[in-house]
Amino acid sequence: MIEIKGLHVSYGKYDALKGIDLKLEKGQVIALMGPNGSGKSTLMKSILGLVIPCSGKISVNGNDIRDNFIYRRNIGYMPQIANYPENLKVKELFNIVEDIRDDIKKGDNELTEKFEINNIYEKNFGQLSGGYKQRVTASIAFLSDPEILILDEPTASLDPVSTEIIKSKILDSKNKNKLIIISSHIMSEMDELADRVIYLLDAKVHMDISVKEIKNGSGEKLGKAITRVLKKNISI
Repeated sequence: MIEIKGLHVSYGKYDALKGIDLKLEKGQVIALMGPNGSGKSTLMKSILGLVIPCSGKISVNGNDIRDNFIYRRNIGYMPQIANYPENLKVKELFNIVEDIRDDIKKGDNELTEKFEINNIYEKNFGQLSGGYKQRVTASIAFLSDPEILILDEPTASLDPVSTEIIKSKILDSKNKNKLIIISSHIMSEMDELADRVIYLLDAKVHMDISVKEIKNGSGEKLGKAITRVLKKNISI
């Protein structure tokens, strides 16, 4: 579904990504992990076409994304921090998104309903708490029922009930054969959700492994398993 070959991104003399090669298939949840500055955000923004690589190629459903914006219709994006205009009412924000994305008319309103977004429709986005901003952003990401979901720290600022709602939605989306890419530092949640771990370090893919393989049937928690493999690889 998404194929990345030789992706290299630089900001001046700083290399943000160094020759990334990945193939991401539908029907799985991928945990994109790594320390701050490892290249996670740059990789996600490259897939979204928000960052132009110095070299390499990204294909979505077999189509090169360069000079091609239609592929974005198949992607729902939830940024870690929503930068919507603060003076817009929540209702106006949804109306704008629906006008831009005409396919949303027959889309997915499950999160909108479960998060009770209708109760805050008349509030300005800037008046909302961090948790409510997160609910609005999540609802918009899933609204068009996309084939691909890119979620950056999706449960940050959410209360426990809302966290369970979005986790259930992620698993339901996987079962509907969608591709979900999640950037998160919360190991316990990735333990519940992820099928595959891609760990970036120093702008390179340091680890690309299935959760089943890394645990090897031991029942070990994902965080400990990742730490074990990283220590082994770094010591070699």
